[in-house]
Amino acid sequence: MDTQDLSAFVEVADSGSFSAAAERLHLTQPAISKRIAALEARLHRSLFDRVGRRITLTEAGIALLPYARRVLHEIEDARRAVSRLSAEIRGRLSIGTSHHIGLHRLPPVLKRYTQQFPDVDLDIHFMDSEDACDAVLAGKLELGIVTLPLSPLPNLEQHRIWPDPLAVVVAPEHELAQRHPISLPLLADYPAVLPDRDTYTHRIVTAALQRHGVAPRVRLATNYLETLKMLAAIGLGWSVLPQSMLDDSICAIEVEGFRLQRELGVVWHQRRTQSAPARALIEELIASATAAVA
Repeated sequence: MDTQDLSAFVEVADSGSFSAAAERLHLTQPAISKRIAALEARLHRSLFDRVGRRITLTEAGIALLPYARRVLHEIEDARRAVSRLSAEIRGRLSIGTSHHIGLHRLPPVLKRYTQQFPDVDLDIHFMDSEDACDAVLAGKLELGIVTLPLSPLPNLEQHRIWPDPLAVVVAPEHELAQRHPISLPLLADYPAVLPDRDTYTHRIVTAALQRHGVAPRVRLATNYLETLKMLAAIGLGWSVLPQSMLDDSICAIEVEGFRLQRELGVVWHQRRTQSAPARALIEELIASATAAVA
């Protein structure tokens, strides 16, 4: 079987869409359809049922999927193992990171990295930290540079790079801006705009509140911290944001007994071979953290 055909099959199976698979693989939809048709011809079996816009795996597709994943993972591990034998650091490195980290933490690191290793092709995917961790576990990405999970995930190695203190913020004109320090019960009386429920940051905030027997009144939720900053700045509610995002548009307030921090770092699969480019980037990230502390 052609590995490109297997890659197309796995992407369609995961996304449930030929067009989404084409976008992820940087191909046209007809090219994806051609690869699936070629694979089906070799196996003499249909792999997908196509009913309207809905695409589901057939019995043959369900049987093939774990073997296809295993083959692709083995090939990728082989590529990484061979790349480590070379004195030169080159090749493709696929990483996932959040928009916030990509905008506020990574630029100086990636600038030094690309200057030092110009032959590495960075394949950067911007996504929620939770999705990046899942993609690393599934073998779709080699590294995730993310908000670290509150509890370690099975098979996922993680290394803290940056501590990220958080602040409770409101608009300068907000009533609470003139009353701090305030109590947690008082804060909970006011509406909040917070990260989505499924994000690690939301879990950090709600877990801290629950320890004090308090639940927030969430007016709006979104994954994007820049959007939360705007919503807080126009007075829609209080929020929790990294201290590094503070400026004149929002006001940090002191809440009695309420100190929050999340950890930002790098994750990789414990059981898969790291490529030379991945090891070099991890070393650059650790060096940047060491320099910041010094």
